[in-house]
Amino acid sequence: MATTIRTVETCSLCGLSYTKGAPDDEVLHRSHCGRVQRGMEWGKEEEREALRVGVEEVAMGVKLKDGTSGRIICYPANIGGRIGTKLAHLLETVNLALASPPLTESILKCSKAYLFLVPSITNVRREKIVGCAIAQRISTAMEIATPEEAASACAQDRDTSSELHPSPTRSLVAVDTSSGLFCHPAALPTPLGIPRLFVSSAHRRQSIASQLLSAAAATFIHGCPLDPLKGNVAFTQPTEGGNAVMRNWGKGFIRIYEE
Repeated sequence: MATTIRTVETCSLCGLSYTKGAPDDEVLHRSHCGRVQRGMEWGKEEEREALRVGVEEVAMGVKLKDGTSGRIICYPANIGGRIGTKLAHLLETVNLALASPPLTESILKCSKAYLFLVPSITNVRREKIVGCAIAQRISTAMEIATPEEAASACAQDRDTSSELHPSPTRSLVAVDTSSGLFCHPAALPTPLGIPRLFVSSAHRRQSIASQLLSAAAATFIHGCPLDPLKGNVAFTQPTEGGNAVMRNWGKGFIRIYEE
Protein backbone atom coordinates (compact mmCIF):
# COMPACT_ATOMS: atom_id res chain seq x y z
CA MET A 1 0.00 0.00 0.00
CA ALA A 2 1.48 3.30 -1.13
CA THR A 3 1.70 6.19 1.29
CA THR A 4 2.15 9.89 0.58
CA ILE A 5 5.17 11.40 2.27
CA ARG A 6 4.37 14.84 3.64
CA THR A 7 7.08 17.27 4.63
CA VAL A 8 6.98 20.82 5.94
CA GLU A 9 8.74 23.18 3.57
CA THR A 10 9.35 26.93 3.56
CA CYS A 11 8.95 28.62 0.19
CA SER A 12 11.99 30.70 -0.78
CA LEU A 13 9.78 33.08 -2.78
CA CYS A 14 7.01 33.92 -0.31
CA GLY A 15 8.41 32.69 3.01
CA LEU A 16 5.34 30.57 3.82
CA SER A 17 5.84 27.28 5.65
CA TYR A 18 3.39 24.64 4.43
CA THR A 19 2.95 20.88 4.33
CA LYS A 20 3.96 19.59 0.91
CA GLY A 21 1.59 16.82 -0.14
CA ALA A 22 -1.37 18.17 1.87
CA PRO A 23 -3.96 19.41 -0.69
CA ASP A 24 -5.28 22.27 1.46
CA ASP A 25 -1.78 23.52 2.23
CA GLU A 26 -0.74 23.25 -1.42
CA VAL A 27 -3.74 25.34 -2.53
CA LEU A 28 -3.08 27.94 0.19
CA HIS A 29 0.56 28.17 -0.80
CA ARG A 30 -0.12 28.62 -4.52
CA SER A 31 -2.62 31.41 -3.85
CA HIS A 32 -0.48 33.13 -1.23
CA CYS A 33 2.74 32.87 -3.22
CA GLY A 34 1.15 34.45 -6.30
CA ARG A 35 -0.19 37.37 -4.27
CA VAL A 36 3.10 37.95 -2.46
CA GLN A 37 5.09 37.99 -5.71
CA ARG A 38 2.74 39.80 -8.07
CA GLY A 39 0.13 41.56 -5.93
CA MET A 40 -3.65 41.56 -6.42
CA GLU A 41 -5.68 43.18 -9.17
CA TRP A 42 -7.70 46.39 -9.05
CA GLY A 43 -10.12 46.58 -11.97
CA LYS A 44 -13.07 48.44 -13.40
CA GLU A 45 -15.45 46.78 -10.92
CA GLU A 46 -13.51 48.22 -7.95
CA GLU A 47 -13.16 51.56 -9.72
CA ARG A 48 -16.93 51.85 -10.25
CA GLU A 49 -17.56 51.07 -6.58
CA ALA A 50 -14.79 53.47 -5.54
CA LEU A 51 -16.72 56.40 -6.99
CA ARG A 52 -19.75 55.51 -4.86
CA VAL A 53 -18.02 54.86 -1.53
CA GLY A 54 -15.58 57.76 -1.53
CA VAL A 55 -12.21 56.17 -2.23
CA GLU A 56 -9.67 59.00 -2.45
CA GLU A 57 -6.75 59.26 -4.84
CA VAL A 58 -4.10 60.91 -2.66
CA ALA A 59 -1.15 60.74 -5.09
CA MET A 60 -0.89 60.20 -8.85
CA GLY A 61 1.96 59.91 -11.31
CA VAL A 62 4.28 58.59 -8.59
CA LYS A 63 7.55 57.68 -10.30
CA LEU A 64 9.33 54.51 -9.20
CA LYS A 65 13.02 53.74 -9.59
CA ASP A 66 12.35 51.49 -12.59
CA GLY A 67 10.51 54.29 -14.42
CA THR A 68 7.02 52.94 -13.74
CA SER A 69 4.37 55.47 -12.70
CA GLY A 70 1.78 54.52 -10.11
CA ARG A 71 -0.85 56.08 -7.89
CA ILE A 72 -1.91 55.85 -4.25
CA ILE A 73 -5.51 55.52 -3.13
CA CYS A 74 -6.96 55.62 0.37
CA TYR A 75 -10.18 54.55 2.08
CA PRO A 76 -11.48 53.51 5.53
CA ALA A 77 -10.09 50.12 6.55
CA ASN A 78 -13.52 48.92 7.73
CA ILE A 79 -15.18 49.61 4.37
CA GLY A 80 -17.70 47.05 3.11
CA GLY A 81 -18.72 45.80 -0.32
CA ARG A 82 -16.44 44.45 -3.01
CA ILE A 83 -13.57 46.73 -2.00
CA GLY A 84 -13.85 45.65 1.63
CA THR A 85 -13.73 41.99 0.59
CA LYS A 86 -10.65 42.65 -1.55
CA LEU A 87 -8.94 44.40 1.36
CA ALA A 88 -9.78 41.48 3.66
CA HIS A 89 -8.12 39.05 1.20
CA LEU A 90 -5.14 41.38 0.87
CA LEU A 91 -4.71 41.60 4.64
CA GLU A 92 -4.87 37.80 4.91
CA THR A 93 -1.89 37.67 2.55
CA VAL A 94 -0.07 40.42 4.44
CA ASN A 95 -0.64 38.78 7.82
CA LEU A 96 0.58 35.41 6.53
CA ALA A 97 3.67 37.01 4.99
CA LEU A 98 4.49 38.94 8.17
CA ALA A 99 3.43 36.14 10.56
CA SER A 100 1.09 38.66 12.21
CA PRO A 101 -2.35 38.16 13.76
CA PRO A 102 -5.44 39.63 12.06
CA LEU A 103 -6.20 43.25 12.86
CA THR A 104 -9.17 43.58 15.20
CA GLU A 105 -12.41 45.31 14.26
CA SER A 106 -11.63 48.09 16.74
CA ILE A 107 -8.31 48.76 15.00
CA LEU A 108 -9.84 48.68 11.51
CA LYS A 109 -12.56 51.10 12.63
CA CYS A 110 -10.00 53.82 13.38
CA SER A 111 -7.71 53.05 10.42
CA LYS A 112 -7.30 53.85 6.74
CA ALA A 113 -5.92 51.61 4.01
CA TYR A 114 -3.41 53.08 1.56
CA LEU A 115 -2.83 51.07 -1.62
CA PHE A 116 -0.15 51.58 -4.25
CA LEU A 117 -1.43 50.74 -7.75
CA VAL A 118 0.58 50.30 -10.94
CA PRO A 119 -0.70 49.51 -14.46
CA SER A 120 -1.09 45.82 -15.25
CA ILE A 121 1.29 44.63 -17.96
CA THR A 122 -1.25 42.08 -19.20
CA ASN A 123 -4.49 44.10 -19.17
CA VAL A 124 -4.60 47.85 -19.83
CA ARG A 125 -7.96 48.10 -18.06
CA ARG A 126 -6.65 46.78 -14.78
CA GLU A 127 -4.05 47.73 -12.20
CA LYS A 128 -1.98 45.77 -9.72
CA ILE A 129 -2.02 46.36 -5.97
CA VAL A 130 1.71 46.18 -5.27
CA GLY A 131 1.84 47.84 -1.86
CA CYS A 132 -0.36 48.36 1.18
CA ALA A 133 -0.07 50.40 4.38
CA ILE A 134 -2.63 50.44 7.17
CA ALA A 135 -2.59 53.73 9.07
CA GLN A 136 -4.20 53.78 12.52
CA ARG A 137 -5.18 56.61 14.86
CA ILE A 138 -3.28 56.08 18.12
CA SER A 139 -2.61 58.19 21.20
CA THR A 140 0.85 57.30 22.53
CA ALA A 141 4.05 55.53 21.56
CA MET A 142 7.58 54.99 22.86
CA GLU A 143 10.73 56.67 21.62
CA ILE A 144 13.40 54.34 20.20
CA ALA A 145 16.68 54.37 22.11
CA THR A 146 19.81 55.10 20.10
CA PRO A 147 22.58 52.47 20.05
CA GLU A 148 24.57 54.77 22.32
CA GLU A 149 21.70 54.96 24.82
CA ALA A 150 21.35 51.16 24.79
CA ALA A 151 25.10 50.78 25.36
CA SER A 152 24.94 53.29 28.21
CA ALA A 153 22.07 51.34 29.79
CA CYS A 154 24.19 48.18 29.54
CA ALA A 155 27.06 49.95 31.27
CA GLN A 156 24.78 51.10 34.08
CA ASP A 157 23.44 47.56 34.45
CA ARG A 158 27.01 46.22 34.60
CA ASP A 159 27.72 48.53 37.53
CA THR A 160 24.70 47.31 39.51
CA SER A 161 24.48 43.65 38.51
CA SER A 162 26.61 40.56 39.02
CA GLU A 163 25.40 39.01 35.75
CA LEU A 164 28.02 38.08 33.14
CA HIS A 165 25.97 39.57 30.29
CA PRO A 166 24.34 42.85 31.34
CA SER A 167 21.16 43.90 29.53
CA PRO A 168 19.67 47.35 28.97
CA THR A 169 16.20 46.07 29.85
CA ARG A 170 16.32 47.39 33.39
CA SER A 171 15.80 50.92 32.11
CA LEU A 172 14.68 50.29 28.51
CA VAL A 173 11.90 48.24 26.87
CA ALA A 174 13.17 45.43 24.63
CA VAL A 175 11.38 45.37 21.26
CA ASP A 176 13.76 43.16 19.26
CA THR A 177 16.97 42.12 20.99
CA SER A 178 18.32 40.40 17.86
CA SER A 179 18.50 43.74 16.04
CA GLY A 180 19.22 45.80 19.15
CA LEU A 181 15.89 47.62 19.10
CA PHE A 182 15.06 49.10 22.51
CA CYS A 183 12.69 51.87 23.57
CA HIS A 184 12.42 54.37 26.40
CA PRO A 185 9.38 53.35 28.51
CA ALA A 186 7.73 56.80 28.61
CA ALA A 187 4.45 56.98 26.63
CA LEU A 188 4.68 60.06 24.40
CA PRO A 189 1.74 61.67 22.51
CA THR A 190 1.77 60.22 18.97
CA PRO A 191 -1.14 60.52 16.50
CA LEU A 192 -0.32 57.98 13.75
CA GLY A 193 0.47 54.28 13.95
CA ILE A 194 1.39 51.86 11.14
CA PRO A 195 0.34 48.33 12.16
CA ARG A 196 0.84 46.80 8.68
CA LEU A 197 3.15 47.67 5.77
CA PHE A 198 3.69 45.37 2.81
CA VAL A 199 5.09 45.46 -0.73
CA SER A 200 4.88 42.53 -3.16
CA SER A 201 8.24 40.83 -3.63
CA ALA A 202 8.46 41.62 -7.36
CA HIS A 203 8.15 45.34 -6.65
CA ARG A 204 10.46 45.85 -3.69
CA ARG A 205 13.41 48.26 -3.65
CA GLN A 206 11.33 50.76 -5.66
CA SER A 207 10.57 53.15 -2.74
CA ILE A 208 6.93 52.01 -2.68
CA ALA A 209 6.90 51.58 1.11
CA SER A 210 8.34 55.08 1.60
CA GLN A 211 5.80 56.57 -0.80
CA LEU A 212 2.94 54.89 1.05
CA LEU A 213 4.23 56.12 4.40
CA SER A 214 4.68 59.67 3.13
CA ALA A 215 1.14 59.68 1.70
CA ALA A 216 -0.28 58.43 5.00
CA ALA A 217 1.63 61.04 7.02
CA ALA A 218 0.47 63.82 4.68
CA THR A 219 -3.22 62.91 4.46
CA PHE A 220 -4.28 60.73 7.39
CA ILE A 221 -5.56 63.71 9.41
CA HIS A 222 -7.32 66.13 7.06
CA GLY A 223 -5.56 69.47 6.97
CA CYS A 224 -2.86 68.40 9.43
CA PRO A 225 0.23 66.85 7.79
CA LEU A 226 2.26 64.73 10.20
CA ASP A 227 6.04 64.83 10.38
CA PRO A 228 7.89 61.59 11.15
CA LEU A 229 10.99 63.61 12.06
CA LYS A 230 9.01 65.14 14.93
CA GLY A 231 7.93 61.78 16.33
CA ASN A 232 4.41 61.96 14.86
CA VAL A 233 4.52 58.39 13.47
CA ALA A 234 4.96 55.00 15.14
CA PHE A 235 5.26 51.38 14.03
CA THR A 236 4.23 48.23 15.81
CA GLN A 237 7.06 45.74 16.32
CA PRO A 238 8.64 45.70 12.85
CA THR A 239 10.09 42.78 10.90
CA GLU A 240 13.71 42.99 9.78
CA GLY A 241 12.62 44.59 6.50
CA GLY A 242 10.18 46.87 8.29
CA ASN A 243 12.92 47.93 10.68
CA ALA A 244 15.09 49.00 7.73
CA VAL A 245 12.22 50.99 6.17
CA MET A 246 11.43 52.56 9.52
CA ARG A 247 15.01 53.73 10.02
CA ASN A 248 15.53 54.92 6.43
CA TRP A 249 12.22 56.76 6.08
CA GLY A 250 11.97 58.05 9.64
CA LYS A 251 15.68 58.89 10.04
CA GLY A 252 15.65 57.45 13.55
CA PHE A 253 12.63 59.44 14.79
CA ILE A 254 9.93 56.77 14.32
CA ARG A 255 8.40 55.51 17.55
CA ILE A 256 7.08 52.10 18.61
CA TYR A 257 3.63 51.28 19.96
CA GLU A 258 1.79 48.17 21.06
CA GLU A 259 -0.89 47.01 18.61
